Amino acid sequence: MPPAADALAAWRRLGVLATLALASGCAVLGPDHQRPPVALPPDYSVSVEGATAPGALAPDWWTAFGDRTLDALVAKALAANADVAQAAARVEQADALSREAAAGTWPTLDTSAGASRARTSARSRNNPGGVAIEDNSFSASLSTSFEIDFWGRLARANEAARAQLLASQAARDTVRLSVAGAVVQGWFALRSLDEQIATQRATLRSREESGRVIGQRLAGGAASRLDAEQAEVQRADAALALRELQRQRQLAQSQVSLLVGEPGWTVAEMPLAAQAVPPVPPPGLPSALLERRPDIRRAEELLVSANAQIGIARAAMYPSLSLTGAFGFESTDLARLLEAPARFWSLGFGLALPLFDGGRNAARVDAAGARQREAVAAYQQAVSAAFKEVADALAGLRAARESQADTEARAAAAERALKLARARFDAGYSGSLDRLEAERSASAAALEVVRNRERQLAATVELMKALGGGWPGLPGAR
Repeated sequence: MPPAADALAAWRRLGVLATLALASGCAVLGPDHQRPPVALPPDYSVSVEGATAPGALAPDWWTAFGDRTLDALVAKALAANADVAQAAARVEQADALSREAAAGTWPTLDTSAGASRARTSARSRNNPGGVAIEDNSFSASLSTSFEIDFWGRLARANEAARAQLLASQAARDTVRLSVAGAVVQGWFALRSLDEQIATQRATLRSREESGRVIGQRLAGGAASRLDAEQAEVQRADAALALRELQRQRQLAQSQVSLLVGEPGWTVAEMPLAAQAVPPVPPPGLPSALLERRPDIRRAEELLVSANAQIGIARAAMYPSLSLTGAFGFESTDLARLLEAPARFWSLGFGLALPLFDGGRNAARVDAAGARQREAVAAYQQAVSAAFKEVADALAGLRAARESQADTEARAAAAERALKLARARFDAGYSGSLDRLEAERSASAAALEVVRNRERQLAATVELMKALGGGWPGLPGAR
């Protein structure tokens, strides 16, 4: 038989054995994944007036605010943030490990070639002829080995690695969601401080004007020293509050610059009043939306991996079966290396069975089962925590929306009261205390309108994050 035909026959024999082994390897140890039950209502009991109709989900939820500067900041943060880069690298690591585990289900094929020249000692006991011999040795071969996955150990290892990959992808999505949320909230905090600073500057100018008028009246004998000192206290308070707001703005700007990966990033003051607030989600938002949350997806994939680890641990308590094979040529003459007499081949079958390990494998099975129960509890906790976050965000959004009309009405009333106090003061019907108190109330009411608007935006962002990124019917998102 020609060498090539002989080699082909040998490999066919090995292939037949491997096929028969694979056909018999149908037992997969360990539990299959089943999603644990979590007691949750079918929808959220807290609803907000002004809900939108359901529609497609919006992964780029921040674009619903209609702020191009914000969109650019989020895109820059997702591309340059160090936390996102680390999470992406962990996904690449998990992907490599998953491919490595998948490769374990395939046979390995190795090739080797060698050449040597050796001289045998004439005085060696292995050379009774007493004549030194020099000869050459040339070889070329292929070898393979294959573990028969009779108990599903390799399949479970592949399943566990795949679940770890999906878990790392979900963890990356969690980081991206957190970073995007932090940028959006930092941006709104910055714009809120800008508007508060503008309001406080107007307050400071008003109090400086009041101090000037009271100073003129003091010089004319129409006001007391007490009125002048109280006016100075109000002016100084306004100046101190303005500097504090400016300090807070610097800190907020530094936080945004850290998130976007640009130290020293600055932006001009931009008021919050023009910022649009997206419509709220529809009432009765289904609990099934929680499945979109990446942290819940990660918890479930970790549970899948923990289930698979039980099968891996159990398979170690059973026999392991393997096939090996080799085919090649070996000759002392390189020119005759590929001739039929120089060929060799081998086929092998191996069986390994643990007889005594002191309970080590049983302990590993128990540990894997305990980790699986821990993963079940972690998944249930993640779902419960997610539901609480959604309910809290809905409640916060409802409170902020309902408070907005009251804060605006209060600010309008305070402004009208301030005009009346100034008119009465100018006409001499009331003293400076009434005017100063009216200015203080008007300033506080105006600041509260800005802060409540920021709370409404922040609650909207929290709800978007809690739902894994937006909700059905969210307009504006691309």
